[in-house]
Amino acid sequence: MGKKSKKLLIFFFATILLMSGLIYNDVRNIPSTIFVREGQKFKSGNLIRMTENSGAKYANSDVLYNNQDKKMDVKILGMFPVKSVSLKSVSKDIELYPGGRPVGVKLNTKGALVIALSDIESKEGKINSPAATSGIEIGDSIIKINNQEVNNSEDVEKIIRRCEGEDLKVLISRKGEKITKKVKPKKSKKDTNYKIGLWVRDSTAGVGTLTFYDPKTKKFAALGHPITDVDTGTILTIDRGEIVSSSIVSVKKGVKGSPGELKGIFMDEDLVLGQIYKNTECGIFGGSNLKMTNKIYKKPMKIGLRNEIKEGPAKILTTLEGGEPKEYDIEIQKVLQQEKPGPKSMVIKVTDKELLKKSGGIVQGMSGSPIIQNNKIVGAVTHVLINKPDVGYGIYIEWMLKDANILNGK
Repeated sequence: MGKKSKKLLIFFFATILLMSGLIYNDVRNIPSTIFVREGQKFKSGNLIRMTENSGAKYANSDVLYNNQDKKMDVKILGMFPVKSVSLKSVSKDIELYPGGRPVGVKLNTKGALVIALSDIESKEGKINSPAATSGIEIGDSIIKINNQEVNNSEDVEKIIRRCEGEDLKVLISRKGEKITKKVKPKKSKKDTNYKIGLWVRDSTAGVGTLTFYDPKTKKFAALGHPITDVDTGTILTIDRGEIVSSSIVSVKKGVKGSPGELKGIFMDEDLVLGQIYKNTECGIFGGSNLKMTNKIYKKPMKIGLRNEIKEGPAKILTTLEGGEPKEYDIEIQKVLQQEKPGPKSMVIKVTDKELLKKSGGIVQGMSGSPIIQNNKIVGAVTHVLINKPDVGYGIYIEWMLKDANILNGK
């Protein structure tokens, strides 16, 4: 084989490897669930093609008919299956009131969350945390002790104090798994009470932004990202929670290296706007007691699915003062591929001069502010880049609708 032929062969294989890598990356980023509007044409590419499990091809001209959810095989070159996805139809009739108003959020956790482990000063000297020795970790939620329900941090303290040094059977929840640990309490030299060497928390509160209110189901969504424990970063498991009216009283401007913040106060805490029933990667969700609308949009808006979002101008609806939102200009800079639901679906940049002057861009407390493009709600603000306060992330509205159990009525 001549030198020229060898070079051509090397170039050919290098090209194949490069294309394979690019195709693999594209396939890997295809989400496990794809939402398609009823009657909308679903386009399948040439290199990466989707076919029904039954074998029927889904060509560019095919249509997903009403409520016909399908299981699809993703194939390279239409021949080599690499993964399966669910194609779900979305009703044309989904219309939501955009939020943008601040809400006060109050949460009580299920059980008591372990936020720290500590040694105990006993008569024998310093003893390692009995809880840690038994295998309890920061971020675990204590559900029961000796088969007694734990509803808050006070329950933990009372049960341990009454144990008289006997071994404790502690039921914890760790990342959704229930685990039982045996812990030997030790008497503290300081106050002579029995302890197991841990600190727990059972509630949290703060201010966020409402994303949408669904007039048909009376459901709401806010934040666009989970509420996590400030010390452990653990997503809080909700026992009960509620949202109340809030008012923004001041804005700390964001600068490079230091994120800004909306500072708000709770208003009329006895008037509960709604109950929170879920805290997920995509925000908080619940049922409303009152109609939650604003003065800008007096009618509900259609939603925009990810394949309808375009890079370019858009708006966010958010509140910088008081309790009523205003519209501000942004740019959707990049629409990202996501295999699983999460708060980082698109890159957005604030372009509105008024918003930049007042807040520096995206600030804490603005999470949940709806993103509107072409008169459709397409997502919500979720995060800011610390070194670029005018740039941040948004989440696809379809992820929030899915967790709110609104898509397909499920």
